Amino acid sequence: MNSFKKNKDLVLYLSKNDLKTKFAGSYLGIIWAFVQPVVTIVLYWFVFQIGLKSPGVSNVPFVLWLMAGLIPWFFFSESWINATNCFSEYSYLVKKVVFNIDILPVVKIISSLWIHIFFVVVLVGIYAVFGLFPGAIALQLIYYSFCMIVLVLALSYLTSAIAVFFKDTLQLVGIATQIGTWVTPILWNIDTIDLNEKLVMLFKFNPMYYIVQGYRTTLIYGTGFWEQKELTIYFWVFTIVIFAIAFMVYRRLKPHFADSL
Repeated sequence: MNSFKKNKDLVLYLSKNDLKTKFAGSYLGIIWAFVQPVVTIVLYWFVFQIGLKSPGVSNVPFVLWLMAGLIPWFFFSESWINATNCFSEYSYLVKKVVFNIDILPVVKIISSLWIHIFFVVVLVGIYAVFGLFPGAIALQLIYYSFCMIVLVLALSYLTSAIAVFFKDTLQLVGIATQIGTWVTPILWNIDTIDLNEKLVMLFKFNPMYYIVQGYRTTLIYGTGFWEQKELTIYFWVFTIVIFAIAFMVYRRLKPHFADSL
C-alpha cells in the first residue's frame, strides 16, 4: 500500500500504457478490450437462454442476471492472469535495482480495472433501461469491486512470485479461472437446483461467490452487504489470510527474482 501511495502517478501511467500496448498494432486497438466480453456475453446468452431455455430470476430477464455475474468475473479472471505474469513480462524493470517492482501486480490490476468500470456503468444503465434501476444501493457495487480488487491483489502477489520460479503457474491460474466460471457459480443459478446442503456450502466457500452474488443481489433485490454478515465475515477473513501468506512468500522470494528471470 505504501508503495502505491509513493508511486501513484507512475502506477496510473503504467496501467494506461499497459492497456494501450496490449492491443498495439491491431486495427481496432483498445476496442478489442470491449469486444471480447460483449461477444462472450452474447454467446452465453444464446446458448443458455435461446438454446437451453434458461428462465429469468425473480422476474429479471436471464441475460441481465447473467451479465451481473459475468462482468465481475471478467475483471477477476483477466486481472489475476495478467498480474500472475507481470514479473516475466516486465523482466527488464525487475532487473533494475532502482525500480520498485512491488507496484507491478497493482499496475496489471488497475489496467483491467479501467475496462471493468466501463462495463459496470453499462450494466447499471441496462438495468435502468429495463426499468430495474435499484436506486442508491447501486453505489454498493463500488464496495464489491473493492472487495474483488483486494482479493485479486492478494492472489496475484502469491502467484506472481511463484510464477518467476515455476513457469507453469500461469497455466494453472488459467485453468483455475476456467473451473471457477462453473463453481462460483456464474452460468447457472445455485438456488434453482436441488443440491445437498453440504455441497451448497462448498460453493459458498469460494470467495468469488460472495462478490458475484453481491453484484446480483444489489441489482436485483437491493440487498445490502451488511445483511449477509456470515458471508461478509468469511470473505474478509479468507482474504486477509491469503494476503498474509502472499506477503510472506513474496518477501522471501523477491530477492531472487532478478537471478531467475
